[in-house]
Amino acid sequence: MKIAVLGAGAGGTTMAFDCAAHGHEVSLFDFPQFAGNIEAISSQGGIHSEGNISGFSHIAYAGHDIDKTLAGAALIYVVGPAYATEPFGRAVAGKLQQGQTVIVSPGSCGGALAFKRSAGLAVDDETIRVAETSTLHYAVRLIKPGRVNVFLKLRAGNLLAALPGGHTADILQLIQDVYPGMEPAHNVIQTSLQNANPVIHPVVSLANAARIEGTGGDFLFYEDGVTDSVGRLIEAVDKERISIGRKMGITVLPDPELGIRQGYMLENNYGSGYREAPGFLGIGAQPQLDHRYINEDVGYGLVFMSTLARQVGVATPTIDAVIQMASILMDRDYAGEALRTPLSLGIGEYTAAELATL
Repeated sequence: MKIAVLGAGAGGTTMAFDCAAHGHEVSLFDFPQFAGNIEAISSQGGIHSEGNISGFSHIAYAGHDIDKTLAGAALIYVVGPAYATEPFGRAVAGKLQQGQTVIVSPGSCGGALAFKRSAGLAVDDETIRVAETSTLHYAVRLIKPGRVNVFLKLRAGNLLAALPGGHTADILQLIQDVYPGMEPAHNVIQTSLQNANPVIHPVVSLANAARIEGTGGDFLFYEDGVTDSVGRLIEAVDKERISIGRKMGITVLPDPELGIRQGYMLENNYGSGYREAPGFLGIGAQPQLDHRYINEDVGYGLVFMSTLARQVGVATPTIDAVIQMASILMDRDYAGEALRTPLSLGIGEYTAAELATL
């Protein structure tokens, strides 16, 4: 199968490697301003990986030509942080062909909805099948251009939902050779809420703000950064996230419970469970506070959760406090920026019952 991967960061590079390793013909695209990794992959003819999955995979094309990347692709992965979803959607607007499948991975809170709007597709459009996953399928770092270190490829617990949801089963079948552990979600609201990055990253970053600024991130994010008290704050955010889903009749699993299923964690608790998680060992902290762990996971993730909660009538005092603290530290108004909310995604007038049927 011909597969196009849009996004040549660590996640997209690993996805391209993995799909090619399973025998697919893979093309990799990114915008010209992110040329370094693309040029290295094009020059060496493929991608090196080490760690949980390893080897070298040939990549058919790596470059900045979106038409060449999309040509003949049955499956298109959109891989990157939340702020990349709309630019990729605009890049492919008017270029997608009927019958193609697009998977936004991770959805990062409303990714499928954001992609459809930016690509000019209606929420209920079915000519192009669009889905999202709850998380990236890998814990990975880009070591240098063209080479990744994969700490973990998830064994289970990554949820996928199509929009509309009737296509979920068929899309899971399409990708089962590479991702046999992918699981069906109730809908894209569940995949959005089940993404735990906004639950973990902002809390640990804010609790370790002085250490990040003082050392340039010279410590281990989980092993050093998650004390038991920090774990209690993560848990408080997680409980509010779970309550939002419950209001719509959607089950959102506690993150440590899901982390055990995925292979990240061994203990079902919010303190030592993260410190001693096999999937998080050796992961360093970010070098500065001005980083996606706050800008993305607060500005997109927690703000989306907070506004969705108000829409369905759920109080989220801890989430709102984290948003406010992050705004003060970063001298930004994340709530006021409203980078991704139900309203911006076209579902701001939906009731809880209507959201549950997306």
